[in-house]
Amino acid sequence: MNLEKWLEMGYGLVMTFGPKLIAAILIWIFGSWAVKIILKGLTKTMEKRDYDLSLKKFLTNLISWGLKIVLIIVVLGTVGIETTSFAALLASLGLAIGLALQGSLGNFAGGVLIMIFKPFKIGDLIEAQGQMGVVKEIEIFTTKLTGLSNKEIIIPNGSLSNGNIVNYTTEGTRRVDLVFGVGYDSDIKKTKNVLMQVLTSHPKVLKEPAPSVNLLELADSSINFAVRPWCASADYWTVYFEVTEQTKEALDAADIEIPYPHQVEIRKKA
Repeated sequence: MNLEKWLEMGYGLVMTFGPKLIAAILIWIFGSWAVKIILKGLTKTMEKRDYDLSLKKFLTNLISWGLKIVLIIVVLGTVGIETTSFAALLASLGLAIGLALQGSLGNFAGGVLIMIFKPFKIGDLIEAQGQMGVVKEIEIFTTKLTGLSNKEIIIPNGSLSNGNIVNYTTEGTRRVDLVFGVGYDSDIKKTKNVLMQVLTSHPKVLKEPAPSVNLLELADSSINFAVRPWCASADYWTVYFEVTEQTKEALDAADIEIPYPHQVEIRKKA
């Protein structure tokens, strides 16, 4: 093959693929610039909304790779390479990975929802999935709590985001629900005054909302009173234990009987 034919063939290739190649290069340059702009805007948005650092990095990397794969497919298609089978392969691969990691992806999605909607934050006392504790860490797949007995509780984010969550810290105050029973011979007004005195004299019981003492029920062997002091969330257990102890002491000092089972010894005559 002489030089003239080589030049003719080269010219044909340039005329055929040159415009496509130039278009592909321009698409790659513009597309790369657009990806950077999108990622930059996404980062600013997540920073404004105070997303968790681990979530920001994960989402940024995930979206970055997704956009780059789309850009590569578009560039290959512009050059003239068949991308249908390539896209089908990626879709099949993604489906296989999704099925294999179904539980993990559910936990990841739950973690994303928790970090976006923020039903709780680190340091909050919550109750969820039958567990109660202070939130220690919010990770992509799990949330760690420190239980009330100082045990570590790990809850998958998938089940956590789909279940009921009780946040005891959000409002800043909590009501302590206590019930005390006294004997039927006790004076109701006197008993209520003694119980209220315990509440109003405790330094951690709030004035507003005001504490309350009400007759709850006439039980089989006692008159039960609903005692409802309010306190800061951090003082809940202090108020719970101290009010219980001080109530026993105050009722004893006022000669108000707290009923309890008695055992009567019956002696047989000889």
